[in-house]
Amino acid sequence: MRVTLGVMMMTLLGACAPAVPFDDYREVDSAARDAELSGGGLQAPDAVSSEPLSALSPDAEASRIAADAQAALAATGSGEDMMRQDTSTPQGGVANAEGISRENDFEAVDRQRSIEQDAARIARNRARYEVVQPQEIGSRPGDVGPNIVAYALASTHPKGTQIYNRIGINLENRSARNCAQFSSPDKAQIAFLSQGGPERDRQALDPDGDGYACGWDPAPYRRAVAD
Repeated sequence: MRVTLGVMMMTLLGACAPAVPFDDYREVDSAARDAELSGGGLQAPDAVSSEPLSALSPDAEASRIAADAQAALAATGSGEDMMRQDTSTPQGGVANAEGISRENDFEAVDRQRSIEQDAARIARNRARYEVVQPQEIGSRPGDVGPNIVAYALASTHPKGTQIYNRIGINLENRSARNCAQFSSPDKAQIAFLSQGGPERDRQALDPDGDGYACGWDPAPYRRAVAD
């Protein structure tokens, strides 16, 4: 009795359920199913372009991208308008965004002046042209003090080679103190030669006896003559 009652209940439930053919599941579009599950609907048929993606040629696609870029630049206020800002400068500077000088833009030059005007300007420049004749350099005065260049070329020994005897107490300290009074070795050498050097050294400017005061070096003058 219990078995018969269970079979009858299952039969009744099966009769109430709607009949869904098995093949219908395979015909349901996956996009429609995904849209229904996510809560969104499919786009209207007229909102979807029927033109296949392969219909646009590479050139047409490039033109479309360029047009989109120009529209974006125009919307942001940049692009060609900013590139065409006035960058001209006085005296014939850059005249446009391409960087062409007015002097090289024949149309611009033709609008500014004629051939006759150019010829007149050339004539004026030639009239103002002046050739400066060379003049003789004046003679060097006789009493101007020691010439360290002539001294450097007259000597042959390198710096640090002792040639003259130096006698005294604490020569190194005296030399450091006295050399500090000169702003350059050249000035120290001039003072050294004007006070009896290189034979005599009253201020201890040449403690090693090489004939060069306060580290002065004749080598650069010799190299200049050799070159």
